[in-house]
Amino acid sequence: MNYREARGCIDEANRFGHEMGLGAVTALLEEMGNPQQTLACIHIAGTNGKGSVGAHMASALAKAGYRVGRFVSPTLYGYRERIQINENWISEEDFAACMEVSWAAVQRVLAAGKSCPSPFEIETALSFYYYKEKKCDFVILECGMGGATDATNVVSRTLLAVITSISLDHMEYLGDTLEEIAENKAGILKPGAVLVTGRQEPVVAHTLARISGERGNRLVTACPGEARVLASDMDGQRFVYRGFEAAIRLAGEHQVDNAVLAIEALWELRRLGYTMTDEQIRAGMAATVWKGRLTRLRREPDFIVDGAHNPDAAQRLKDALEKYYAGHKPVFLMGIYRDKQVDEICRIMAPMAKEIYTIETPGDMRALPAGELADRAALYNPAVYACGSLEEGVQKSCAAAGANGVVAAFGSLSFIGPLTRIVEKTR
Repeated sequence: MNYREARGCIDEANRFGHEMGLGAVTALLEEMGNPQQTLACIHIAGTNGKGSVGAHMASALAKAGYRVGRFVSPTLYGYRERIQINENWISEEDFAACMEVSWAAVQRVLAAGKSCPSPFEIETALSFYYYKEKKCDFVILECGMGGATDATNVVSRTLLAVITSISLDHMEYLGDTLEEIAENKAGILKPGAVLVTGRQEPVVAHTLARISGERGNRLVTACPGEARVLASDMDGQRFVYRGFEAAIRLAGEHQVDNAVLAIEALWELRRLGYTMTDEQIRAGMAATVWKGRLTRLRREPDFIVDGAHNPDAAQRLKDALEKYYAGHKPVFLMGIYRDKQVDEICRIMAPMAKEIYTIETPGDMRALPAGELADRAALYNPAVYACGSLEEGVQKSCAAAGANGVVAAFGSLSFIGPLTRIVEKTR
């Protein structure tokens, strides 16, 4: 099997119906010898910040000499980005070899009359097999959505359950209230694991404390309010947290929150007996790159991309733009999924814009048409224009901003990859 054929297996799996729950992925993994049971896992759930926390932790652990697998969801720049070891994507050859094993197991599952795993479940199982074969010391797992019934929640050896900021998102699947969503995400908590969390709404903090207490898991809470920021701009930030000084490349106050959560989780691993010096943690934090999150792609004008796709993330983006570009009225390039809280995102963001250009994420059935998004944004700002393509949106938003202005592109992670390639060609 070559890489093209391996990718074809994922397309083939899309033709089958898929059941909710963990039954299908559990059956698949049993056919593969349950590779996930051998892995020492750091499991990350939350609404926003999972990728940033995971990136910081993976970088620091690699600096400490560990072999770190990382399962990323969603991806921005390429399919193989989702399965990494020490920041290196899985090779096409390794992906094809692992798919041969995984797809043979899928066929045995089907022959037994069981449900076909979904593409995400197959990718998850394949990654577990890969990490086992490559003898990873740690695997950092990002939940795709939720926690309790996410395909990643079949692991048994969870060292840390890390829960990032929780807000309202995916409510059709996870629940209508913050408490229900928090309960779902806390489903990743396994016996003996330490729950590490940070700044949360009071009802979320109470829910996590209750669940960890009921299950007998130790709870560690990071306190980003204790972080003192020494310097902050679009190129990165320096801060001191509980006597520990660190520098990060990621902009935005929320990224200090994420970094503090990562630091607490790394300290907790050290308490569990894993060797890591302060300098290795510091070096890992300073080296971390996590593109697509308040990332500047070019200057004249400054062109910022951010994956803000829910109201909480939109508010954080708004706060960052007001901080780093005080006195400027930014131009927006927006593309949002139809199943997101479109009107609330528009309410938060649209009034601050000089002009807004809307696009439809190319080739994505979930994308809201550019014209409909423009109509909804126009309720909060009349200077809204629908574009027929990403290229048109980039050209018109840059022209509207002018050399001394700023463009912020946001609303969905799915168009950041192609958008980045377009912007880099126009510099």
